[in-house]
Amino acid sequence: MTNSFRTLDSADVKSKRVLLRVDLNVPMENGVVSDATRIERVAPTIRELSDHGAKVILLAHFGRPKGGPDEANSLKPVAAAVAKQLGRPVGFASDCIGDVPAKAIAAMKDGDVILLENTRFHKGEEKNDPALVEALAKLGDLYVNDAFSAAHRAHASTEGVAHKLPAFAGRAMQAELDALTLALGNPLRPVAAIVGGAKVSSKLDLLGNLVKKVDILIIGGGMANTFLFAQGKAVGKSLCEKDLADTARAILEAAKAANCRILLPVDAVAAKEFKAHAPSRVVDVDHVAEDEMILDIGPKSIVAVEEALASTRTLVWNGPFGAFETPPFDAATNAIAKTAAYYTKSGKLKSVAGGGDTVSALNAAGVAHDMTYVSTAGGAFLEWMEGKALPGVEALRSK
Repeated sequence: MTNSFRTLDSADVKSKRVLLRVDLNVPMENGVVSDATRIERVAPTIRELSDHGAKVILLAHFGRPKGGPDEANSLKPVAAAVAKQLGRPVGFASDCIGDVPAKAIAAMKDGDVILLENTRFHKGEEKNDPALVEALAKLGDLYVNDAFSAAHRAHASTEGVAHKLPAFAGRAMQAELDALTLALGNPLRPVAAIVGGAKVSSKLDLLGNLVKKVDILIIGGGMANTFLFAQGKAVGKSLCEKDLADTARAILEAAKAANCRILLPVDAVAAKEFKAHAPSRVVDVDHVAEDEMILDIGPKSIVAVEEALASTRTLVWNGPFGAFETPPFDAATNAIAKTAAYYTKSGKLKSVAGGGDTVSALNAAGVAHDMTYVSTAGGAFLEWMEGKALPGVEALRSK
């Protein structure tokens, strides 16, 4: 499928100025990068371009600066973290357009790497302003996008420049597109989707798209309570969007029409208060007391999900089953994550997971490395699963 996107396999980069859009919006503590996952993801693309003699010019945004440069949102400290990851020097330019980067780029030798200052210091970035696009494009000969996590936004550095220069997908972008194609583009069937998390309202488009694409839709987390309520079950004090009961029923009907089986919890772990190690009990979903809240799915429900996974060939996962940050309400998510990992490792299952909470839950269960692919992109991953076209991706399609 990635053959419909231009990749680095068809790019001649030697001695060329390559504008490489990366996601360096990394967490910082006391001026030091505290989690380098995003840097690790793009390092192979930077190395490959540098090794092939490109002048690698990194474009990135950081934080949400309010109208202009401010020290708190400068990318300068991130340059050191990128250099450490690459094991080679990384220069820094204090602006991303104009004379400052132009001079610095003119002094680069083949293989050099430089990071330009935060693209969002210019108001035109988020507006995809043609003047900013023009100014950025002037600095390069080729454009490579390796920031899938920012590809759902049509900004100057994620989409605009791709129309001005020969544009290619970087290796991390390519891996993401391959994984998503594997999951929903042309998957091995049967396909299961796990959709969890707190709210139905934030995932309506997702559920609507998935019932048409998957064979079995497994609903967990707080959103399952809304479906249980829509079926006339009492959910006590559980998190539940009661005003969306009609919507939940419509999704159940749409699933039936599309021949998609929906799997909802049959039992639950309920407690009177939401805190770590609060006294809890396992209860059938028909018997939740008025003063209780559902905080995880129960053992019978876990078995039902594991049985469904046993006959599944492709799994897409977005969202946990329970309040997984708070033990013991992490039990179902952990158990099911380990089962998915087991089937993946044994070659029976292709598993693609994404979204911030999902990544945290898989890391907590110790199985993130065992899945076929884990996407670190939140919004972009969700919009792809919703069936939306992502501007930053569309701009890389082979013309």
